[in-house]
Amino acid sequence: MPNCVSLPASYLDRDRKSGILVGVGNASLARHKEGKLLREAVLYEKLKDGATRCNVCQWRCRISAGRYGYCKTRLNVDGVLYTLVYGEVTSAAVDPIEKKPLHHFYPTSQVFSLGTWGCNFHCRHCQNWQISYAVHSSSGWAVDGQKQARGQQLSPEQSVEMASRHGCSGMAWTYNEPTVWFEYTLDGAKLARAKGLYTVYVTNGFMTPEALDLIGPYLDAYRVDVKSFSDDSCRRLTKLPRGKWRGPLETAVRAREKWGMHVEVVTNVVPGVNDSDEELSSIARWVHDSLGANTPWHVTRSHPSAEMHDFSPTPKATLERAVALGQQAGLHFIYVGNVPGMDAENTYCYQCGALTVKRTGWQVTLLGVTREGKCSRCGADLNFRGVNGAGLCH
Repeated sequence: MPNCVSLPASYLDRDRKSGILVGVGNASLARHKEGKLLREAVLYEKLKDGATRCNVCQWRCRISAGRYGYCKTRLNVDGVLYTLVYGEVTSAAVDPIEKKPLHHFYPTSQVFSLGTWGCNFHCRHCQNWQISYAVHSSSGWAVDGQKQARGQQLSPEQSVEMASRHGCSGMAWTYNEPTVWFEYTLDGAKLARAKGLYTVYVTNGFMTPEALDLIGPYLDAYRVDVKSFSDDSCRRLTKLPRGKWRGPLETAVRAREKWGMHVEVVTNVVPGVNDSDEELSSIARWVHDSLGANTPWHVTRSHPSAEMHDFSPTPKATLERAVALGQQAGLHFIYVGNVPGMDAENTYCYQCGALTVKRTGWQVTLLGVTREGKCSRCGADLNFRGVNGAGLCH
């Protein structure tokens, strides 16, 4: 799990006597409403026989009364769909924006990062499985039957105040899939924008067009995973049914074209699963053709984790091969992640070859990027946002 910033007791806003919702009785429901642990969901339909359909993510779950959605964070109570994780923070940290990773967005700035329980995927190699695998139970949140420590309640207003107090330039919803607490991120993004903070989604991209369009006016950056480019590798990594891997691709294009978000793509390269020339080349060509040659593509080392322990960490040679394939596809900015010290951490101008940004881990030095995001030597567009704003952080 990510390292967390401690949340002071004054920020706790929990009805400690009520515990976690375990039933659908009126008394339990009332206690949770009073304790602010329960919030009616947005983007859902009421169906026959008390069922509901959630339209936040592309599962579009049909949820019967007393049942959860696929993400286990949404519960149908007597025909009304509720989110169980509004303001339930499991992880809070002040991170360098490069850690998301976002290399061309407000470089060198600090971002206040928040996560909660659950996910609408079940990636077998998940690095944050301790929170993303969590399932709601009678005693709280549990992973494989093991009870997890409870999160802390943090209102959207408090999260924005903390971001400002810690000197952050923006807010990111990350660590687990942000759409599982969509209502909370929507409220937080609106408040953050009003306070002059930038906003970031670190996402698997499996949200619906309706969800993207609802939060789109309030999101600045969209850091999306493209985990695979075939049914076989997608199933092996995420257990998604055939064809489902295409949905996030369409959403990423919509984020860029309709809402003008800054988009960067990450592919966590898993040996023997999604590391073939064919798969990596297909992803690179899609990034180039659908998002543009200047869209950053991050190819990151994978480590054994969660349910996948039958491989060694991704070799450097594999990541170097991915960089070469990205270059062959016409991409200008391919970065290697989780391997500090490689030259592929840096940004070079694709036109004149100048070193414009030097990176060593989270140490970042801007050497040749103008406030307009162009190469200071030749004027080529490097697709940077917030270079001027980044300077205000220090």
